[in-house]
Amino acid sequence: MKTARALLALPGLAALAWGVVLFAEYAFPLRPDVFGTVGWIIGGPLLNDGVVAPLTAVLGVVLARVLPRPWKVPVVTGTVLTGVLLILAFPLLWRPYGTPPMPGLHDGNPALGLALTLAAVWLAVLLTPLARRVVDPSTRVVPPNTRDASPVTRDAPSTTRDAPPDTRTDSPGTRTDPPGTPADPP
Repeated sequence: MKTARALLALPGLAALAWGVVLFAEYAFPLRPDVFGTVGWIIGGPLLNDGVVAPLTAVLGVVLARVLPRPWKVPVVTGTVLTGVLLILAFPLLWRPYGTPPMPGLHDGNPALGLALTLAAVWLAVLLTPLARRVVDPSTRVVPPNTRDASPVTRDAPSTTRDAPPDTRTDSPGTRTDPPGTPADPP
């Protein structure tokens, strides 16, 4: 197992070493823009791990405790997606051409794109619990609740099956009759 872990770690370490080599080629000799790059390399993870991730986690926990059951998962998912989208859009919102140019990326308005994407995410968040309410409960496949019922076999006589409805000893909703027999005899 240790050998497999070491073999899996080797490509990651090789990629990390290659990244260090490429950054050293870029950074030396020192220039003013290198300090800005170092700020992004160090500041990005610190901002994410120190501010965005804790705020998203706290907001998710609070929402999960406050919201009713059908709304919990969609709203927490929407909150996490909003945090991820804000992190991805930050360089383009902070300054124009904040990333290397890619065909088609700088043709549009990044603020409008972010707003439309967030609107789509939160529309899906709002529609998910409502879609659950629209589905007819009789069409759902729900296994029978057999936790409290005793097992019924064909050979075992049932004393409550032949008893009048008012004298049954089972709690309401507990089915002791085999399938296919009427619940209450006429």
